[in-house]
Amino acid sequence: MKWFIEEITRLIDQLKRWQTWAAIVLIGIFASLAFSVGSFAFRTDGILLYLNRTAGACRELSNGIIIFMFCGMIFFMLTALLTLGEFQQYLQYKQRAAHYQASRSLFWGIGWAAAAICIAVAALVIFNRYCR
Repeated sequence: MKWFIEEITRLIDQLKRWQTWAAIVLIGIFASLAFSVGSFAFRTDGILLYLNRTAGACRELSNGIIIFMFCGMIFFMLTALLTLGEFQQYLQYKQRAAHYQASRSLFWGIGWAAAAICIAVAALVIFNRYCR
């Protein structure tokens, strides 16, 4: 039972660090973007439209748009993971006082985050154009 109390203490200590909260916020942003795009995607699903299970009325998407959206969401997930990896590297470099590597990692992390957000926003714009 003592090990359990030690683990809870370590968890509380970890939650007191700003780095933990920054990572949680990043994951939350990416999860909310993915949820928003996913909710629009379910509105355009052909089977759900046929069964009258969707709340919105959306036009049927062509195969090109569907392939574009599928590949876009794969790239969104990859860029979101790259962002989290660069953030982790940034924190490790800051601990080791490697300022040049930390600044490069921060630069690439911001770039990957911007790419992920642009992909998700583009998907939302396309879905918003097709759905009422």
